Amino acid sequence: MGAAGTDTDGAADARAEVLDVVDEDDQVVDRVPRGEIYARGLLHRCVFVLARDPGDRVFVHRRTATKLIFPSRYDMFVGGVVGAGESYDDAALREAEEELGVSGLPRPTPLFRFLYRGEGQGGWWSAVYEVRCALPVRPQLSEVAWHDFVPEEEVDARLGSWDWVPDGLEAYRRLKAFRAARDVSP
Repeated sequence: MGAAGTDTDGAADARAEVLDVVDEDDQVVDRVPRGEIYARGLLHRCVFVLARDPGDRVFVHRRTATKLIFPSRYDMFVGGVVGAGESYDDAALREAEEELGVSGLPRPTPLFRFLYRGEGQGGWWSAVYEVRCALPVRPQLSEVAWHDFVPEEEVDARLGSWDWVPDGLEAYRRLKAFRAARDVSP
């Protein structure tokens, strides 16, 4: 996902898209164009959706080389920025359907939120979701160079060898910890 990015074909439109600027407590404090958010490193909102097929495999993709943020890196999430005035839940469904190239997905299940601080990119409040996708996927060629549904054990095995988007990798690590905490809770 590389939640903050888009491709260069739509870069001008993407930079003009208005997003909510939020504070450390995830409260909206302003609305400005995405390009200004990136240039000034302002906090904004993003969604991460872990998509699984009926066989419980995880959708993994490699971003195109033309992406503004994290080009040519692998990601185990689909997602992106939350538009101005848009809820996390609505953004999660919209982004999952857009990035998977499907319509009619069930609403993604919200799991948790965290504040991601990127290297030189400011940061973003990140809402993590899961969704089951039984539909044939058709990812956007302008955003996805390669994709497949991969067993989670293989994703885990490739964490140290593939070049992953850093925000997705952080979200995945937190998801694993979230699951482990739920499994041992009374």
